[in-house]
Amino acid sequence: MFADRKSFEHDNVKAMIMAAGLGKRMLPLTKTVPKPLLQIHGKSLIEHHLDALQRAGIREFVINVSYLGRLIEQALGTGASRGIEIRYSREPAPLETAGGIKHALPLLETGQSANDAFLVVGGDVFTDFDFSRLMRSACPANAKLVMVGNPSHHPLGDFAIGANGYLESQGNLLTYSTIGLYRPAFFEGLRAGPVPLRELFDANLDRGTIEAEYFSGKWSDVGTPERLEALNRL
Repeated sequence: MFADRKSFEHDNVKAMIMAAGLGKRMLPLTKTVPKPLLQIHGKSLIEHHLDALQRAGIREFVINVSYLGRLIEQALGTGASRGIEIRYSREPAPLETAGGIKHALPLLETGQSANDAFLVVGGDVFTDFDFSRLMRSACPANAKLVMVGNPSHHPLGDFAIGANGYLESQGNLLTYSTIGLYRPAFFEGLRAGPVPLRELFDANLDRGTIEAEYFSGKWSDVGTPERLEALNRL
């Protein structure tokens, strides 16, 4: 199932921004606006991602949409005004992260070799992460995750990074940042419908084949109106 030992690095990495969630924790703000279009310092969360990913050299994007997705499509269009290409993976109902990626694979694989990696980032986080750093990394597995320190609302964390750089279930637990590199093979055999990424992570932990790295810079899960307000005050 897992890829041979080769670098993720190549010249045409595509990026997928996850933007299909309902944003229930953000109510009432998300009653009429999808969470990725909420603004920090006058720019929407998803535009912050597009800017950072473009600086890293990415020109091809896939955005999954569902709840109020038409507003995201209206705001961003085809990406032509930015000099990029945006394609949309439309979900009649949100498919969770793994299910959404599986659904979008035909768009992510278009024009790519079968084993080419793509970058994924959640549309509801705010960060100064340098995406080019991840794109240049080497990885012998089909997934490489970026982990961050545990925020106050998630103090127990998710997974640890072992001494060998692989994801582990025990140790100094950190939080998954929603940023990662994946190869299509990681989603091979995944059932249709809503599937959280956590399910795939748990299923593959014992194989010692998911790599991870730690990021100590700016990162926030913009999950509540209070967190959004706090970021806008900085």
